[in-house]
Amino acid sequence: MTHRYIKIGVTVAVLVGSLGALLWTSVREGAEYFKHVDEVMVQPDQWEGRNLQLHGYVVPGSIQRKTNTLEYRFKVQNNPARSPDPGHVVEAYYTGVVPDTFKGEAEVVMSGKLDSDSFHAKAVTAKCPSKYEAQDPGSGT
Repeated sequence: MTHRYIKIGVTVAVLVGSLGALLWTSVREGAEYFKHVDEVMVQPDQWEGRNLQLHGYVVPGSIQRKTNTLEYRFKVQNNPARSPDPGHVVEAYYTGVVPDTFKGEAEVVMSGKLDSDSFHAKAVTAKCPSKYEAQDPGSGT
């Protein structure tokens, strides 16, 4: 009778251990940290090569597109340009179709990886600040 319980116990331990290891490796490789530009650029070497979702605001006038391609280079800062302290700035690269709302001062979230001096985005989402700001009740708009 005790041999039977030992076999069941060993089988359960192996199954639980295997499932735990599989879950750990899957989550670890697919995990993506959501960070603001200032959080990452304080110690960029700590974040190099990790999957990140990086939040910030496009620096006005920084968007450059390579002629006849979908390759973009732009700068992203921690706070809106109209803020007294725009915070840290990171250079970003992206190849692909950008949203219509992608322009200077747009709030963006980029998914990708940081290398030694820039952020390489796999995806960019943007929203236009004017669409989401509260309207002045006295303005009639």
